[in-house]
This record gives sequence, C-alpha cells and structure tokens, in this order.
Amino acid sequence: MILSRGQILPNKEQESIIKNLPYFLLDTLKKPNPITIEKVIQACDTIAQKVLKGDYNDFLKPLLAQLDYSEADFGAATKLFTKEALTYKCQIELGTLEPYNGTVKRQRYPLGVLFHIAAGNVDGLPAYSVLEGLLVGNINLLKLPAGDQGLSIFILSELIKIEPDLAEYIYVFDVPSTELESLKQLAVLADAVVVWGGDMAVQAAKDMVDIKTKVIAWGHKLSFAYATLGSTDEQLMGLATHICETNQLLCSSCQGIYIDTDNRDQQDRFAKRFFDIFNNVNNNFKPVPNELRAGNAIHLYNEQLEEHATKNKIFIGQGCSVISKDDAELELSYLFRNVWIKRLPRNRIIDTLKHHKSHLQTVGLCVEEHDKLALSNEFAKTGLVRIYTGRTMSRTLPGEAHDGTYPLREYSRVVEIE
Repeated sequence: MILSRGQILPNKEQESIIKNLPYFLLDTLKKPNPITIEKVIQACDTIAQKVLKGDYNDFLKPLLAQLDYSEADFGAATKLFTKEALTYKCQIELGTLEPYNGTVKRQRYPLGVLFHIAAGNVDGLPAYSVLEGLLVGNINLLKLPAGDQGLSIFILSELIKIEPDLAEYIYVFDVPSTELESLKQLAVLADAVVVWGGDMAVQAAKDMVDIKTKVIAWGHKLSFAYATLGSTDEQLMGLATHICETNQLLCSSCQGIYIDTDNRDQQDRFAKRFFDIFNNVNNNFKPVPNELRAGNAIHLYNEQLEEHATKNKIFIGQGCSVISKDDAELELSYLFRNVWIKRLPRNRIIDTLKHHKSHLQTVGLCVEEHDKLALSNEFAKTGLVRIYTGRTMSRTLPGEAHDGTYPLREYSRVVEIE
C-alpha cells in the first residue's frame, strides 16, 4: 500500500503518482501559508493521546504482537509524539535566531523536499523520520523498508485525518530497493535524501543523486558495553536485560563487552560471571524464534570446533551465548543474544577505537562511580556520542541527537534578510 495526498492506495497507482509528483510538489511549495510547527505538534499530540488511551488497540495490539514489540516499549515511543516532548525537541534543536546587531533578520526555512529511505530495524522509525521533516515544514517522500507491516502508513494516515493540511506534505511509497529508476525519480525531486542504513545503503543513496542534492546519512552504528572488574551484579543484570530486550538489533544495542584488564584469566572469569547472569536473565524472556537462532547454531558449532586454534572460550546456554575472545577488535556480534567479551585496558581505549570513527554510537558503562567521569571523557574522544548505563543503552529521550547531530537543523536552513 502507498499513501498520497491523504489517500491510501494500492501499489498499482505508484507509477502514476510518481509521474505527477513534480506538479504536486511545486503546487505545495508555492502556497503562501505553509504548514506550521504548531499544527504538526498538535496533530502528533492528538494521535499520541489516542494511542495512550487505547483508542487504536483493535489495530495496534495484533500488529505489536506480530512485530514482537512490547506495549511498554511502544508506549515509551508514543510519548515522543506528545506536545511536551516535541516542543522541547524543537526548542533544543532549533534554538534562537537572534541577530547580532538587529540589522539582519534571521529566519529558518525548510530545505523543501526530503526523500526518506528508511531502515526496517526499528518499527515506527520511518514515520518518526517523516515527523522530523514535518516539524521544520518539509514535504516528505518516504520509501518504506522491505517487510514493513503497515505501522508507518497507519500513523501517517491518522495524522492526516487529524490535521488535513498535512496531506500534501506526506507521500509514502512501497518501492523495492531493486527498482533503481523509480528511486532515482524520487531522489531527483528532493532537496535532500535522508538515508537510514549501513555503508552500502549510504553509498547507494549518494550514487543516486547529483552534487546539488544533499545526502543526510543516519548510518548503521556499533555499540558495546565497558565494564571494570568491580562492576556490580546489578549493573550486569541491567546490561543482560537490555541485550535480551533488543536482541542486539538496534544501532544502540550492545554487541559485546570490553573489560578493563590486560589479563586473560581475569577476562575469562568475568566472562563466566556474566554468562551466569545472562543465562538467568534470558530465561525470563520469550525465546528467539528458531528460524533466527538457526544461523547462530551453525556459528557457535564452528566456534566450538575452532576453539583450540582461536583461543576463544565459549559459554553456551539456553538461547544465549558468551564468547571470550583474544583480540580487541570492535565487531558485530552474532546477534540474538550472543555476546563477545574482550580485553581493553583503559589506557588503550582511544588507540583501539578511534579508527572506527563514524561507526561508533553508544557505550554502556558498568563501572564504579569514581571511574565514570574519566572513562566517559576517554570514550567521547573516540567518537562515541552516547554514554549511558548498560541497562539504558537503547533508551530514547526527547531532544536527543541522532548520532551526535540534531536532525531538525539538518532538515532546515537559515535565511538572513537585511
């Protein structure tokens, strides 16, 4: 299904809509009274309150169960759409535009048209990406991720029902990534392409556009935890809970744990300690589906066969595992509750991580309070942009930056008028 000017339409209408899109966009851009931030915020707050009251439960409950998305997590995400959260977000991200000497007026304008190429690792993220574009007045073209279950179209179509003036600012397309010609047609209409994805997705977006089109990349990131030998069981239980909740699928999800030691025996003892906690916590969660665990079973079997050669030490539980490794390289885990543990003494943090540059996102600290400030400073120097506890690594707060950058500033421009 697709969404055009407030109407949900079958995919067969897509080609015709894309053909007429240049005329629709110009008509909207020419209007003397564009959509205001206040209207966008009010519409979002209305839908958020309806969700929180349960008005959409008949649609949402079966969908959330299908997506394995807990009602608590969805409720927390919904609060990001409230008036309080969005007003704070705009205040923090947009700031003031007071002129230096009063002679030049500064005014913020939208870039114009944004083409959002959304990732599918966070349900509802495509709709939130469009919302951020709306907050600064942009027209938004959204390419749905493969496997989208309809949540984004539902949210956006409900916004339009609440505030009909939004209809000409939101278009949603179901274009496969293989249909390059259709994607290029959409990209050429945009002032900026907003791409969520890994290096290949970002490069593909850059290849689609010419030099006149801005590419705003929210790329896939790697996140990890850092623990000292004095970390508490409570801290490690919080980290294990985070890993089980996210299944390591988010950019902010913990892929592995670095230990502040250069001693392999201490590392292995810590690995066993964490595994015992992890295995117990995992038993309180619904198992990962078999079709997702199958690939990991092969990986873990190979790890066991090669254990002598690799010097890795493997701990396998019921649906979770810990691999104590002999190198210090940051890497993606096997996902779905499979964690690596490596040595990284604090005096090697910058040397080891700095070359990962823009791929770094979140570190979850499981350390003593007196170490927190010094370690936070070291990790900030590497390029990490979120320094949280292990339990809260994937927590999202109003006004939070995307990968160290405020998106509303990226989606707008400052015009100076004398």
